[in-house]
Amino acid sequence: MDIARDILIRASQGEAQAFEEVYKAASGFVYNVALRVVNNREDALEVAQEVFLIMHHKLKTFRFESSFKTWTYRITANCAINFAKKHSRAKTVPFEEAGVEGETASEVHAGMDQEYQNQLVEKLLEGLNPDQRACVVLRELQGLSYEEIAQALNININTVRSRLKRSREKLLTLRKQINYEQV
Repeated sequence: MDIARDILIRASQGEAQAFEEVYKAASGFVYNVALRVVNNREDALEVAQEVFLIMHHKLKTFRFESSFKTWTYRITANCAINFAKKHSRAKTVPFEEAGVEGETASEVHAGMDQEYQNQLVEKLLEGLNPDQRACVVLRELQGLSYEEIAQALNININTVRSRLKRSREKLLTLRKQINYEQV
């Protein structure tokens, strides 16, 4: 998400073309973070839309004290957590089936393995509360440091540590349950 400072400044001054560039550069990132927190494609799109509305209104307050990526994480994670708390309903996300025409058996098998892994990750993430899920997504799937997560979620670094510790413990328990159910 490399966005030139001048583009951010122009977007903050209301230039539509510059904001469109910001949107193009950040939309995939925003959607992926939102999807991992709310765990539903339609809800992730709704969260992403809200994120860009907030960005549009608050971009003029961005002071370049932190990175634009961190600022975007904070807005996205907060919107997604709030959405998940407000709409606390468990939805499963059906994966699109990959077309097997022209694929070799090993490619089909690899695709099935990947689909299983994706479903497993989804099922595990569903077992976490939205605050825990946001920390896990930002740490394990987005690769942020504890400090970056604390800054992105506007929480204390010790809160990040405790949420991640509790999340990992819960994920281990859930993983054992899933393995037991499959036997």
